[in-house]
Amino acid sequence: MLRFSPCKINIGLNIINKREDGFHNLQSIFYPVPLHDVLEIVKNNDSAALPVVFNCTGLNISGNSSDNIVLKAIELLKADYPISPIKVHLHKVIPMGAGLGGGSANGAITLLLINELFELNIPSNKLLDYAARLGSDCPFFIYNSPCFVEGRGEIITPVELDLKGKYLTLIYPQIHINTGVAFSKIIPKNRNIDFKNIRAMEISEWQHIFINDFEKPMCNLFPDLNELITALKNTGAEFVSMTGSGSTIYAISSNELDISHFNKTDNFIFQTQL
Repeated sequence: MLRFSPCKINIGLNIINKREDGFHNLQSIFYPVPLHDVLEIVKNNDSAALPVVFNCTGLNISGNSSDNIVLKAIELLKADYPISPIKVHLHKVIPMGAGLGGGSANGAITLLLINELFELNIPSNKLLDYAARLGSDCPFFIYNSPCFVEGRGEIITPVELDLKGKYLTLIYPQIHINTGVAFSKIIPKNRNIDFKNIRAMEISEWQHIFINDFEKPMCNLFPDLNELITALKNTGAEFVSMTGSGSTIYAISSNELDISHFNKTDNFIFQTQL
């Protein structure tokens, strides 16, 4: 059984305060992006098989493979449900440490795949609970539609926001930003932003309303990001922002952007019409 595992952009990211549990309360619009990893899970009928045989191709994932969120998702479900041996193949396309939530999506899609493969009939509210235990961004990918996100990411409200026909350009300049470091640079402002009213606004109004609180401190740490933002704005894009804690910069535009001058060997570039 095979699924395509997507990613997301943040339209605005308001860090409200730090919680007693160490997480931060935030507000943001998450919008799904049709850039995908590929995840395949099949039953392993070998009588001598290990519980999970995991293989990963594509982009290199640093660290110990046993820490992969896909395996953590499987272990969560195995603790509560009978799951026979499986083979898992993850093909990574979405860059890591880029603010796109590709890893979080891998975890959420694993939950959905296991639920379907073994006909566990886990209800949506329980899948969301498992996803929240995996990571703050994971519950969104159970919905995988435009959502207003609150709390640490687990409070989700679908919103009507349709960017169909617009062009989305992502540029990841191969700057890996550690999430913990990014949060350490944040001074919560708790700005009053009417995220739920986004549908009533023109995209050209977003630039001074939907601000990513990570953008300024990360641009101070990595000046190349600020140069990239300025360059994308100069292409005529309607809205330019950093997503998540960075370092991917994205642009939304009515027309396809000329991105030929961004085609450096160290840039990951993705452009699509939504």
